[in-house]
Amino acid sequence: MNRRAVWILSLIVFPFMTLGCEGSQGSQPMADPARQFERDRMVEQQLVARGIQSAAVLAAMRRVPRHRFVPGSYAEFAYEDGALPIGHSQTITQPYLVALMTEALELKGDEKVLEIGTGSGYQAAVLAEIVRQVYTVEIVEPLAKRAAETLAELGYRHVTVRAGDGYQGWPEQAPFDAIIVTAAPEHVPQPLLDQLKVGGRLILPVGRFFQDLVRYRRTKDGFERAELLPVRFVPMTGEPKAGFSGSGDR
Repeated sequence: MNRRAVWILSLIVFPFMTLGCEGSQGSQPMADPARQFERDRMVEQQLVARGIQSAAVLAAMRRVPRHRFVPGSYAEFAYEDGALPIGHSQTITQPYLVALMTEALELKGDEKVLEIGTGSGYQAAVLAEIVRQVYTVEIVEPLAKRAAETLAELGYRHVTVRAGDGYQGWPEQAPFDAIIVTAAPEHVPQPLLDQLKVGGRLILPVGRFFQDLVRYRRTKDGFERAELLPVRFVPMTGEPKAGFSGSGDR
């Protein structure tokens, strides 16, 4: 299968709907008091204590079982304050940055969101606890497949995973209310800005070695830009190409 294939049916596209819990669009984690304690501690010590205030974001991160998104050998560290390797020279983002970036998108619950850099699928799951639809693109096909399987196992039915180059976004599903990028391009991809609705927000790390987390907000007159903080993400490996398609040879 080529890396731009859109997974359809049981192998290829996984549109997932969360297993709803009352008052939430989110999934209901398996009953595991020890893991729930770890999640609650993570939220209080790593997120609330560092200024994360969004009730929706905090609730989402209390629910999503982060240990399910990391290799088994790292599961015991899943709720610690740090990134973890997930294979293919990629990492799952530190919980605080997941929360910070999600909060910065200012989500209300009815949005359609694009994620570039699915990785483990954890960020997509957090988003899916909050919004109505998530589209996510991962350039490393084995990671995309694994993330889709994990999301399916956890019942996230309104997440659609694509294997492909995310530099060009997902034109067929644009425009988006919000876009989040979890790998760092050297420059802001113009296609992502173009695929925002007016009022939409794009958040991404930008830079080669020295990176800044930046948020763009589209207005009727252009874009407002705000730098949030210095960060360090894996580099974005997609390239600016014309004629991007969700299928065809890479």
